[in-house]
Amino acid sequence: MKRNEKHLVNFAQLLRIIGLLMMFEAMFMVFPMLTCLYYGESDWLPFAASAAVTGGIGALLMTRIRPRTGHMGKRDGFLLTALVWIIFSMFGMLPFLTCSLPVSVSDAFFEAMSGFTTTGASVLDNVTGMSHGILLWRALMQWIGGMGIILFTLAVVPMLNHSGGMQMFNAEVTGITHDKIRPRISQTAKSLWMIYLLLTVILITLLWLGPMDLFDSVCHAFGAISTGGFSTESLNIVSYHSVYVKVVLTVFMFLGGVNFGLIFKTVSGNFTALRRNDVLRAYVTAIFLFYILFVISIVCRGQVHSWQDVTINPVFQIVSTMTSTGYSSANYENWGSFVLSLMFIMMFSGACAGSTSGGAKIDRLLFLFKNCRNEVYRCIHPNSVLSVRINGNIVNSDLVNKVIAFLCIYMLLVVAGGLVLSALDVPLIDSFFSAFSCVSNTGLGAGITGYGSSYEILPDAGKWVLSLLMLIGRLEIFTMLVLFTPAFWRKY
Repeated sequence: MKRNEKHLVNFAQLLRIIGLLMMFEAMFMVFPMLTCLYYGESDWLPFAASAAVTGGIGALLMTRIRPRTGHMGKRDGFLLTALVWIIFSMFGMLPFLTCSLPVSVSDAFFEAMSGFTTTGASVLDNVTGMSHGILLWRALMQWIGGMGIILFTLAVVPMLNHSGGMQMFNAEVTGITHDKIRPRISQTAKSLWMIYLLLTVILITLLWLGPMDLFDSVCHAFGAISTGGFSTESLNIVSYHSVYVKVVLTVFMFLGGVNFGLIFKTVSGNFTALRRNDVLRAYVTAIFLFYILFVISIVCRGQVHSWQDVTINPVFQIVSTMTSTGYSSANYENWGSFVLSLMFIMMFSGACAGSTSGGAKIDRLLFLFKNCRNEVYRCIHPNSVLSVRINGNIVNSDLVNKVIAFLCIYMLLVVAGGLVLSALDVPLIDSFFSAFSCVSNTGLGAGITGYGSSYEILPDAGKWVLSLLMLIGRLEIFTMLVLFTPAFWRKY
């Protein structure tokens, strides 16, 4: 390989892998097609056509493109990861365009991107009027995107372990650092997906034992464990009027916000890792503190109508918001502006890195807090040598700049998104809340997009802006933003 070609992007290999992934996406479309046939719904044909188009194009890319080399570098990993999520959304929107109750291109792409990024923001005002196939496809998109499209591919295509697998893993998986729980990246991916699948099956079973039928159990299990939040009911979890459902979903949304690597270690018998995990303790502590503040606000506003209003409802909403699931157990807007302000903080913080949740992640905030504490101490003792420890390990000081840069860019994205939406005549508070909700992949709305409403009311331009924010938020910002730097495309 020539020196000036050393850092070129291997487009042929990228397109070939994209073709393979599109064939997987087509395979997943078969399940809602079969569901429509089972329920006697006409939407089986749109899914059949969508699967044929997606799989056909994928097969052409797989068979017709012959890369000179299978080598993939860091640049290939970044570009492939970003392209895969965009392409999955582009083809994932096809059923929404051709179903019995079709929507516009803007709405269809927004819904697909919201699904794959597990944001859970919806443009569908009346989901109960949609076919079972469409509802299952919404849930499936979230479930696929929850653990990660690339991670799924690494689990089922071991050859990528030798072809840029680690680069793709780093580009998609959330967090400050990325640890392999197994020697090979494909083994790590399989282990994470096995835990993910096991939790999903358990949740389906538990929900089915309650007031939900099997179909609703599957859809809500997919939405909860992926921290996506799509529901089969327009009024969300409120429709079931069940304490049992709220409790079960709260537990599994909480688990969805825990680092899956930590869950794997715990299941494997490594309880020491669980006990020494600073991030998990911060996660639990934050939930407890927010609960106290929620209850105070609810009581002061006279919104206590039953015991659930000061017990399960606030806990459910806190866990749902922190994990970026976006399910609602009550109309939280009635709890006051103070609660909405707290929800801003929760959407910003998110849960643990390495989970399916969105937000900036508690790991980064904990790291920043400990570093700030050290800097304050150095003001008094300038010669002291202090280090930041997370989970018992010393964190490299070079990560300080990376964490600060991430958080600054994160807030700038929220401000930019809010300004654009306000320029499109969306109310000011609603603009910034929607931008924040989409960057954090939470999907909750307020005001015009709040309880009982949807994002359909926003202008088309706003939906495209929010779709971009959802993607950037899901891929941890740097994976997307690096593509817009001249250095990424420079040949040297």
